Amino acid sequence: MDIILTILASIAAACSDRKNLPKALISGGIFKAAAALCLVFFQGPGGVFLHHGKGTYYLYYGILITIAVFGLVEASVGCWVSGRLEDRHAAGKAVLCVSILPLVCVAAFGGFVVLRKMN
Repeated sequence: MDIILTILASIAAACSDRKNLPKALISGGIFKAAAALCLVFFQGPGGVFLHHGKGTYYLYYGILITIAVFGLVEASVGCWVSGRLEDRHAAGKAVLCVSILPLVCVAAFGGFVVLRKMN
């Protein structure tokens, strides 16, 4: 739970100061990718995804794989933005704004449960 609060604080700091943008992109992207992959490997689908046929079962894993790939792309964008922060700030901020939805999805799918089990 502390990791999520730290990442949210870095996202808020990146909105007010350009220097914090690469850090927020890299840490947020790596966290999303790691949490999504932990959900794929250690926790099966539940709720709506479990009792409505094979389509929703595969949708669950498809969403998590997409979030993991997006997290890696977000971390890569963070490295790219850090090279020329003044020129690439707008692109990095756009990716940061879009990255909030996958963060919410990972938390809703049970990212907190997996992280609690790992500690």
